[in-house]
Amino acid sequence: MKVYICEKSCCPAVETVGEEVLIGEGANTVRLKKNEWNRLVEKIQSGELHSI
Repeated sequence: MKVYICEKSCCPAVETVGEEVLIGEGANTVRLKKNEWNRLVEKIQSGELHSI
């Protein structure tokens, strides 16, 4: 899975690669393990994290 943050492929992306989720682009990439990603999703879905 690879999802771009904007509607064009020139923006940073969220991408699953094996057991990791990569967020960003180039040197500005964060690597999350599956459990870290799932925890982030849980926090968003519960309302603990929201739009700013």
